[in-house]
Amino acid sequence: MSSLKYIQYQGLLVSTAAHSWESLEYAQNFPVQHTDVFAVTYPKSGTVWMQEILPLVLNGGDLTPVLTIRNHDRVPWLECKQLAEIVDRLTSPRALVTHLPYSLMPPSFHASKAKVIYVTRDPKDVLVSSYYFHQMAAFLEDPGTFDEFLGKFLEGRVPFGKWTEHVKSWKSAELGDRILFITYEEMVQDLPASIRRISDFLGSNLSDEVIQKIAEHCSFRSMKDNDMSNFSHVSNQYMDTNKSSFLRKGIVGDWKNHFSSEKLVRFVSVMNQELKEESSCLPWKE
Repeated sequence: MSSLKYIQYQGLLVSTAAHSWESLEYAQNFPVQHTDVFAVTYPKSGTVWMQEILPLVLNGGDLTPVLTIRNHDRVPWLECKQLAEIVDRLTSPRALVTHLPYSLMPPSFHASKAKVIYVTRDPKDVLVSSYYFHQMAAFLEDPGTFDEFLGKFLEGRVPFGKWTEHVKSWKSAELGDRILFITYEEMVQDLPASIRRISDFLGSNLSDEVIQKIAEHCSFRSMKDNDMSNFSHVSNQYMDTNKSSFLRKGIVGDWKNHFSSEKLVRFVSVMNQELKEESSCLPWKE
């Protein structure tokens, strides 16, 4: 791994473009408030989607923040550099996102009543989405061939480590009614129902009309057209959209266009072995 593009923090690989030792230490000392809401994901599992949904749910469907504030400013990453710069602009209830495993959440989080929405996605689709993202993001290592990247992914030689370890860390978190588990696939299948679950979990009590309004705004097409959400402001020097758009497809099952039968057997075998004690972690059909 290039030391110019990645650093290791407590065993976790992260990019130097968005993270630094200072930002990661800042995250560890971040004063979490009882009213904070965290969307937690492994990379390429619906993070940007949650950055769109959460402000709307928490603000009664008011579109103003998602049309006027860039997604990483309105719902910042806990571990990234920009949080320290914008934290004073965030109003309660604050919405944040993070890719951190449960073990690296700050002490103040554990002492708080902050809520978590953990979004999981079929790891085969996560792999495919991550592969294309690595191709277009100049601040990440070149993924090589799909087969080479599959090996890196399974071994955890990618930012934020193994998918299985991330999922297990949050599945085993003893947070009681502070955590809601939802899948990317549920959101694709029935977005209004998923937003209703999120709304009820957060106590927002939104009407069916507002739920539908949020769902329409948070469709893949709407987000792709929203300059505050599609990362179009990022220079091609950092994200080369000639290679792949940031919001690429937003579908379920794209892995079928990339996995041979041999790759599928290899992938599923590793997943099953590493999740053999976690029967609920793999609800996706092969």
